[in-house]
Amino acid sequence: MRVTVHFDSFDRLDPCAYAIVWIDTASGKWSREGHAGLAMPRWGRCGRLPDGTSLIAGEDSHDICAIEGLDLAASDGPFEGEDGRAHWHARDRAEPIVGHWRVQCVDASAADPEESLFADEA
Repeated sequence: MRVTVHFDSFDRLDPCAYAIVWIDTASGKWSREGHAGLAMPRWGRCGRLPDGTSLIAGEDSHDICAIEGLDLAASDGPFEGEDGRAHWHARDRAEPIVGHWRVQCVDASAADPEESLFADEA
């Protein structure tokens, strides 16, 4: 399954800041689809949190974002329109910046990609 998640409302960082990521639940990886005002790597891995999911940078394995309430392994989700709080871990700040996340699209098809999206799959 592939899930597209939209992040925004990080007003303390930039009033127009946003990021869109595409999560491949089978591989446990994500890729950046678009962003502005957020320092967002091109790709990374997903981690499990007690109350959601984390995004981890692929190049240096630093935590990028905690997605409160998003359970990628839930039997009843994720679903389009699901939303919650996101905690952005900006490298230049001691405390995470609170914003918002929303599932834009869920694609349950099992099509194989024509080309790999992730840098570690040469």
